[in-house]
Amino acid sequence: MRQRATAARGRSLNASILRQPPLYHIIFSTKNREPLIFGAHQPRLYEYIGGIVRQQGGIALAINGMADHVHLFAKLRQDKALSDMIRDFKAHSSGWMHKVFPDLQDFTWQNGYGAFTVSASQAGSVKRYIEQQQLKHRKQTFKDEMSNFLRANGIEFDERYLWS
Repeated sequence: MRQRATAARGRSLNASILRQPPLYHIIFSTKNREPLIFGAHQPRLYEYIGGIVRQQGGIALAINGMADHVHLFAKLRQDKALSDMIRDFKAHSSGWMHKVFPDLQDFTWQNGYGAFTVSASQAGSVKRYIEQQQLKHRKQTFKDEMSNFLRANGIEFDERYLWS
């Protein structure tokens, strides 16, 4: 007779695992990769994006980036389309930037984004990767980072369309 492993509250382990929200590493940049997220803008923007994630029922595990892009590592709801959530993250945060920073009325996000699922076993390394953005970008541009990231994940792309 086989015994089934059980999780908290007597549910089967398999059912508990299936209900875990997916982990995503999401990357998006400012329009034309303009360096507009700097100084005091950065921590306030990241905090605001984290708030949007929470409002959508998710959990922001790490948010960081550079003046021209943002990395978000989050657990997100399964019952809402990822593209809709990212659209909301970008739309609400750019509206907030216009309201809070009058000098950034032209601020907008680039069309598109990169979104990658992350296994629980890789969560720690992804979080560290995001937390170390400033160090990584001493030697690498965002374009190089994103191109290398896509190649490392086996994703084919055409440079002509990636940055337009």
